[in-house]
Amino acid sequence: MELLGRLADTQRQYNVWMNDVRHSSPALIYRGDGWSSQLANAVSSVETLLERLGLHADELDVDVDPAFPLRVPEAYLTRIKRGDPTDPLLLQVLPLRVENETVAGYSPDPLAERSAAVAPGLIRKYAGRALIIAAPTCAVHCRYCFRRSFPYADHRIGGQSTVLQSLRDDPSIREVILSGGDPLILKDAQLEKLVGNLEAIDHVERLRIHTRLPVVIPDRVTNRLTKLLERSRFQIAVVLHINHPNEIDAALTDVLQRLANTGAQLLNQSVLLRGINDDPNILAALSDELFKVRVLPYYLHLPDKVAGTHHFDVAEDRAREIYRMLRERLPGYLVPRLAREVPGERAKRWL
Repeated sequence: MELLGRLADTQRQYNVWMNDVRHSSPALIYRGDGWSSQLANAVSSVETLLERLGLHADELDVDVDPAFPLRVPEAYLTRIKRGDPTDPLLLQVLPLRVENETVAGYSPDPLAERSAAVAPGLIRKYAGRALIIAAPTCAVHCRYCFRRSFPYADHRIGGQSTVLQSLRDDPSIREVILSGGDPLILKDAQLEKLVGNLEAIDHVERLRIHTRLPVVIPDRVTNRLTKLLERSRFQIAVVLHINHPNEIDAALTDVLQRLANTGAQLLNQSVLLRGINDDPNILAALSDELFKVRVLPYYLHLPDKVAGTHHFDVAEDRAREIYRMLRERLPGYLVPRLAREVPGERAKRWL
């Protein structure tokens, strides 16, 4: 019995040590594990998530929408502060009962993207640019997602022929944006094929990749991916999605350096989220940390009025005040543009 007691004590000490390692040096846990495996093994159970974080269901009014379930990769989970139900990273991914409330002014498609689709998987909203829904899924389910109700089944690009022909037929298109879902859900071979097909269209000069995958699974930035970016004829911008400085850890810093070394321009767009980053000090710290890892702040978006996301909303007057204070704290090149997308307008509306 004494031996069993010592073994139990050793196991408890090991568990405490492993938890400390996960939160202080997450790269030691997930570096080297294939990114596809990490994607497949993302936490999808609220019970597992709360158990891992030392939280209890009665502390949080949790409810999961089967159409938009929980999904959190291990590499992101390790950055969430254990035992803190108000952690800003946790609040971005935890499904709450409030998402089920019906609120006037919030709809499944507030940006009218379905009417902006010119072909399955191809959206045209702004002059000179076209957006491809390159993949229908993401590695993490952010609860404020503006495409959480998007009909991805109707926008599969398949063999790409229709999308590519539409792009060939319009010489005004100089830039193609890869979005989704998340385009880096595609395996490297699939991404190489898509980029190669786009490179064969002479009038396309720039490629923009909108992705959160390097943030939530840093191992997605493979050597094959960086080589693809290095050798492409395109001028490339990788637009990341980082909302809080706590999302930037050692592993993400490493992969952002590698992405920057390809010659791609790294930009970041954030969403202004109530209770998460609606504070000029947090946003200033985020801009400072982004610049350290060679990323320029790009946009600070007001949340889109998507059904199920009203609890994240920040009133426009409050957003303007936060932005004024942010400008007072930072040099101009570190201040992202405060913007809102308005359906039918030919550019984002700067506030």
